[in-house]
Amino acid sequence: MALIGRLLVVAFGFLMACFVAGIIVVVAVLYPEISDFGGQIDQSAVNVVLGFGFIFISGFALLPALIVVLITEAFFIRSVLAYAVGGAIVGAACYLGLVPFDPDMMQFHGIVRRHMEIMTGAGIVAGLVYWLIAGRTAGAWREPSRPLPPPPPLPSQSPRP
Repeated sequence: MALIGRLLVVAFGFLMACFVAGIIVVVAVLYPEISDFGGQIDQSAVNVVLGFGFIFISGFALLPALIVVLITEAFFIRSVLAYAVGGAIVGAACYLGLVPFDPDMMQFHGIVRRHMEIMTGAGIVAGLVYWLIAGRTAGAWREPSRPLPPPPPLPSQSPRP
């Protein structure tokens, strides 16, 4: 039963981390364009863009984030730094997964440094959000339950069983 509860916490933590990362990516990428509008932004359009950002981030981050979660759960890693570094690696991997790679030259073509920084930063924040929700208790489902305290002593005048 503890494993099922842990899976639900991990899934919720992943969804919240992806939601925050999607917000960061959308706001950071659209900020130059938003600042030119002069404050006239359609709220329903922003909601649609944030929704697509969430779906985009969660779809691309699922496998790399699952690897980080499995490692941290297996080895009881509860350090906030580990989740921040893992999030940075996941964010960078998600961005590099979209950039064309030339196997002959062994290099990526078309890397935009600002976009790489945005994805890496969003991964760091997503790792921190995941740590707040699920990472602080990583591996807790494998710890044995605490034994029950012994019953209180019988009164001195009571009959012995």
